[in-house]
Parts: sequence; structure tokens; C-alpha cells
Amino acid sequence: MNRLELLSRALFAAPDEGEILRLALRHVAAAGPYRAEAGYLDRDGDLAPGPGNGRPPAASVDRRVRELEGQDGPVTVPGRPWGRALALRGPAGLHGYLVVTAPARPTGTQRSLLALLVRHTAAALSVAVAQRRRREDALEIHRVGEERATLQRQLVSVLAELGYQQAVHALMADIAASGGGAEAATRALHELTGLPALVEDRFGRLTSWSGPGRPDPYPEPDPVRQNDMLHAVARQLGPVRIRDRLVALVRPHGEILGVLALVDASEQADEHTVFALEHAAALLALALAHLRHVAEVELRLHRELVDDLLAGTDAASAYARSEAVGHDLHRSNYVVVVEWSDRTADDAFARTVGRAATAVGMRSLLTRCADRIVLVVDDRPHARALHEALARETGTRSGTIGVSAPCDSVPDIPHRYQEAQRALEVRLHSRERYGTTFFDELGLYRILGPGADHQELEAFVHEWLGQLIAYDSRHHAAMVETLSRYFDCGGNYDETAASLAIHRSTLRYRLQRIREISGNDLADVEDRLNLQVATRVWKIVLGGRGPAQPAPPGRSAEPPGEGAPPGRPRTRR
Repeated sequence: MNRLELLSRALFAAPDEGEILRLALRHVAAAGPYRAEAGYLDRDGDLAPGPGNGRPPAASVDRRVRELEGQDGPVTVPGRPWGRALALRGPAGLHGYLVVTAPARPTGTQRSLLALLVRHTAAALSVAVAQRRRREDALEIHRVGEERATLQRQLVSVLAELGYQQAVHALMADIAASGGGAEAATRALHELTGLPALVEDRFGRLTSWSGPGRPDPYPEPDPVRQNDMLHAVARQLGPVRIRDRLVALVRPHGEILGVLALVDASEQADEHTVFALEHAAALLALALAHLRHVAEVELRLHRELVDDLLAGTDAASAYARSEAVGHDLHRSNYVVVVEWSDRTADDAFARTVGRAATAVGMRSLLTRCADRIVLVVDDRPHARALHEALARETGTRSGTIGVSAPCDSVPDIPHRYQEAQRALEVRLHSRERYGTTFFDELGLYRILGPGADHQELEAFVHEWLGQLIAYDSRHHAAMVETLSRYFDCGGNYDETAASLAIHRSTLRYRLQRIREISGNDLADVEDRLNLQVATRVWKIVLGGRGPAQPAPPGRSAEPPGEGAPPGRPRTRR
């Protein structure tokens, strides 16, 4: 095993990015007559000199590296005729730089060895960065859990001092045992106080209600009044009475997520009730913050996976990562692109799309791309369900959705993404611009849009002529050629029959058989247009290849009983 192979193993076994860079700088000479001048690591978007050769980089070298902005480039070092700054790039972007020099221009073999060292170093850095981020995420989740546990312990202690320990401890235990959700909070609070308890989100929409007297339907919130109420409660310490309700904000780290309230029209709430409400709101806030943080971590993992799928990634890694987040890429998946005219494609709208997709039973991965939301779903979406769900969520129907053809393999996903975008663009430029359009229902528009390739042309021909081509192959017939000549002759029976050297009645029978075999109506404008384009593509672009060719001279173009009507002799000219 040579030195570079040993070094590669050491790089991937290094505990962190600093050690990886130190090893690379120390062993640059293994690749040729090189000397390491400096090394840099990316620290939150800024290049910082890394550990390595024990001396700080020269000012001119440092300035030059920053000017390169992530690209490779030459550097000048006194007494060293050849010098290069080599970017250490990975899938997530720039990880740092290696700056090396040589006493003379390296040979091709030496440059190849240096490039190999750079690639191995960049790959090791990519792995180390990903591992570090996973550790940080795990520590953050653990920290939030510890913070929640600490607050629970503090709450128990305070309740014990106030003599209300047993009842409120039962409240806290019930909420915690149920996962800390809104239903657990309202149920426990109602059982403890005897008053109806409810949770609303920050917009005033009801999330949970326990106890009698729930309005049905629940009143639609007034945005102005709701905002005024939130500000009024936020200015006070503790729960505030608003008309017949005692309201406490659910506000972790200063961000208002909603309200927890008791309906108390007779104003019977005492200090124990206020105490229970206040601490239940605090516990609910912490629980919701924890759930939100976990959801954000999961969403980030989903986005990174979808971004890689849309850009193109190796199948083995994609399958492993999708299984880790609970999505099945082994099934036929579809790419769905969503654009809403009055909504920015930010995190809030991405969460809205995710909720709507879940509500209609779509199992999906989701990301943001430019001004659109992109989903990868593991089943064919319903024609209208997602659009209608988003219309309810947003309060407007001014949105457009494009859906790709089914995707059966990971490498096909970038192409399916283009299909979904094309379906969306076609819908945007149609008369009914709002709604859902499927790529495999575009017909002729599939090959008119930008990026149509040879494979799509073949798919279009197969869609419209596939039955006829298969029939011609089985029976040594010429149905596709007959249809092509018919269109070439402008639908004139006499000219078409003459060009095919058959009788007019034979032509009429063939056209009837074409209708029966293909299931298309030559009198329908849409069918006729697509069929005519398909025959032109079959003949001109695809060269009329396949078994659907005219029969050789001296042979009948159809088997007995297929080319002419029964009882009528075949006529040839």
C-alpha cells in the first residue's frame, strides 16, 4: 500500500477538520516536489488559516486566496517558481484551501497525484463537516430536552411551596405523558379547574377545546382584533382577562405561538386557577418549541435530500438517506412543483404546503427552489386534492401546480423535475392558469416546450401510435404508413389510395381499423392534431423505424382478412 493510500485512510479517520487539514499539509510532499505554504478552513462563510505548517501565511498569499472566491488559481511566493491555491470543495460548498508551491513546474504525473490528494482531502472534510453538524443537531435536541426537564422540575418545586402541588403535578404529568401537545394541555387544565380550556394558534384558529360550550362552527378570526389582543396580553405579566376568557400566551423565547385560555364567564377563577393556567402555558410553550425544533431539523434533512435528488445524486446514498427520514424512493415517485401568485416561497409557505400535502394523504419530501416549493411524493397525486387543500390554507385559489410523469429510479428525478416545471409553465400560460397539470397529460405540449429531447419524442410517438406500431409488427401490416400518407395527402381519399396503390374501399377500411386499434377519433380536432404530429415525428425524426414499414413489393400489405372489407377483393394498381 503506497503512501497516498495510507494518507487517504488517515484523512478519513481524522477526528475533525483541523486534523484533516494538518495531515494534508504535512504530507503534500508525498505527491511530488511540493511544499505546503498555507491551509485554510471555512468557518461560517469566512476563510480562516488552519493548523498545519506552524507559520502564518504571507499577506500576499492570504490576500490572493480570498480573491479567488472558491476557485483554483495561481499564487506567487518568492523563490518558488510554481505555486497554486487549490480549493477543497464538497457537495455542500467550499471547505477550505491548500496552498502549495514547487521549485519547478510539476510533471503531469505529479500534478495528478496532487489533484488526487486534494480530492481525498476535500472528501474527508465533507464527511467531517456532515458528522459535526449531526453532532451539533443531536446536542441541540438534547439541550432542549434538558431545558424542558429542568423547567418541569422547577414547576414541581414551586407548586409544592404553594400547597397546590398535587393537583398541578397531575396536570404537568398528564401533559408530559401525552407528548406535551395542545390536546393534553386543554384536557388536563379542564379536569383541574372545571372550566372549558382551549388553545388557539397565533392567528386565532382553534387548535384544541376541552369541556362544554364549544362554538360550532368556531368563529372565523378577525386578523386586526386578534393582533390587538395578542399585543394587549403581551404587555402584561401572566394571564390576562379578555371579556369572558382568561388568556395566557404560549410564548417560548419571546415568539408567540398561540394562546392557552380558560372560558370563565362567571369570573370564578382564583389564584390557583391563574397559577395552573400560567404554568400550563409555560409547559406547553416549551413542548411546542421542542416539537418545532425537531420539525425544523427534520425539514432541513428533507430539504438537503430533495436538493441533492433534483441536482442528481448517487442512488445508493439517496436510498439510504430517504429510508432514514421515512420516505420510500423504491416506489414510483412523482415530482410536484407549487407556485402561489400571492405567496413568497419562504419557510412559512413551505410549512403550509407540507401541512396541505399531509392533510390529503401525500407522503412527501419537500424543499424550496427559487420562488417555488418542490415535493417528491411516493404516489400519483389526486388531480385536485392538493390545490383545494392549499386554497383552504391560503384563502385563495390563485396557485398553480405541475406534476411530473412517474419516476422509477433516482437518476431520473432531475429529468422529472424539469417535466413538472414544464407542466406548471404550460398551465401558467393557459386560459385557466390556476389548478393542477400533469406532464403525462400535456399531449403535444410535451414536445413543444424547451428541453424536449429524443426520448420524449419517442415517448410521444409511442403514446399516440404505439398500438398501431404493435399491430403492424404482429400482422406485417402498414397501418402507421397508411395514416401518415392520409395526413400527407390532406385527408383526400383518392390521393391517399393512389399513393399507397390500394383501392379507395381498402383505404376506408384501414382508417376504420386505425380508429378501432388506436382508440382515437380522426374527426376529433385534438386527436387528429396529435396523430398528425406523431406520424411526422415517426417518419422524419425517428426515420419511420420499427416494424411498421410498408410491405415489400410483391407482398400484400395486410394479412388475409385485415386489409380489405370481408367479401371485397383486394385491388392493387
